[in-house]
Amino acid sequence: MSEQAKFLDGSLFRHVSVMSLTASVGLMAVFLVDFVDMIFISMLGKSELAAAVGYAGAILFFTTSFGIGMAIAAGALVARALGAGDGELARRRATTAMLWGIAFGTVFAALVWVNLAPIAGLVGASGETLDLAVLYLSIIIPSMPILLIGIVGSAILRAHGAAQKAMWVTLIGGAINAVLDPILIFGLDLELVGAALASVAARFGIAATALYFIFRDHGGLGRPRASDLLGDFRPIAAIAAPAILTQLATPIGQAYVTRSMAEFGEAAVAGMAIVARITPVAFGVLFALSGAVGPIIGQNYGAGRHDRVREAFRDALIFCAVVVVLVSGALFALREPIAWLFEAEGVTRSLIFLFCGPLALMFFFNGVIFVGNAAFNNLGHPFWSTLINWGRHTLGTIPFVIAGATLFGAPGVLIGQAAGGVLFGALAWGLARRVMARAVETPAAPAEPFDRQARLFQLFHHRR
Repeated sequence: MSEQAKFLDGSLFRHVSVMSLTASVGLMAVFLVDFVDMIFISMLGKSELAAAVGYAGAILFFTTSFGIGMAIAAGALVARALGAGDGELARRRATTAMLWGIAFGTVFAALVWVNLAPIAGLVGASGETLDLAVLYLSIIIPSMPILLIGIVGSAILRAHGAAQKAMWVTLIGGAINAVLDPILIFGLDLELVGAALASVAARFGIAATALYFIFRDHGGLGRPRASDLLGDFRPIAAIAAPAILTQLATPIGQAYVTRSMAEFGEAAVAGMAIVARITPVAFGVLFALSGAVGPIIGQNYGAGRHDRVREAFRDALIFCAVVVVLVSGALFALREPIAWLFEAEGVTRSLIFLFCGPLALMFFFNGVIFVGNAAFNNLGHPFWSTLINWGRHTLGTIPFVIAGATLFGAPGVLIGQAAGGVLFGALAWGLARRVMARAVETPAAPAEPFDRQARLFQLFHHRR
């Protein structure tokens, strides 16, 4: 399989914009379905159902983050191999990353599934709400390996520059979910179970679509050989291990926020759950930004084009700022209709208005972290992503949330969470600039594990 790396020529701002916008269309389709799910659940008139979805969402975020970590490894390795002109290595890395992801994802899903009640209890669920959250999750969690195929497959497509195909992967999944939701929730009167079954069906659609495009247009996946699986384990793990740790920081931080909000009652948790559904719909472009800019940086780094690496990083930040300003203005203008849509009152309404006001502008700093993580993961320093994300969701969350809740009550939880992002967004910006400067002195080697972090992992693995 010989294929020209797509991002070595042309306008980088255009590449960033096209990759982000197309990737976000698919992502936003899935997030929009989650948003509609919450509307449907709210229409049932049972506050414990909306709260159960909020608790379950924090746990699903946790499990999905594992798949995103594996996808980062697959995308980075495939992009670097393509940038260096080694299409056969790109195909092999796509195959082994997919298989290792499925294997570890299955084990991870099994561990979560057998511990659902304790995990849901840790994020604050109790009584009937706990039972409903566990019921919902017990249906969805076993399909995690299927979702992982779709997530890793999308990353492989983006590494090839196939932004539109990656978009269709999630668009089709969202369409399946959107069609089945009203049928199962209302038509068959399955309520929460119907929403869960629709999500499982969507995951199968996402996986099938990703594999279809990979096999049709990009050489497919190779026949797995034991030597390839063992040989590629270290370079994959050198990126995937810190990337998974990086991704897990976000849901763990969100779980703490959910638990803190639970102290103010189910109406506050329901408000937070609504905000959690609005956020990815509104800022889906920024959620897609890290995965979109990663292959652009990876291909140019693999080709030794360090000037374009720096330009891609700068253009991604400019793109981020433009998106935040436009979306924040739209949210402010629509805050009344959004609150009406969810029939929100009291503290639930206050939280929606708060997010659709000044807090939306603060999302720029999350965007900086997303772009910084893309640079770290594709320039051979994935552990910086781990440190930034864990710092942001521990030191940048817990003390700020405690202070905010003490001063302002339930709204203070969201205020504190947003305030912590400013500090770590600035830190990610500075560290990324340092990593790009050092990358000039460290030539990319796509056939080998990533530099210092990979050697540390190999040493640890050998001693074990």
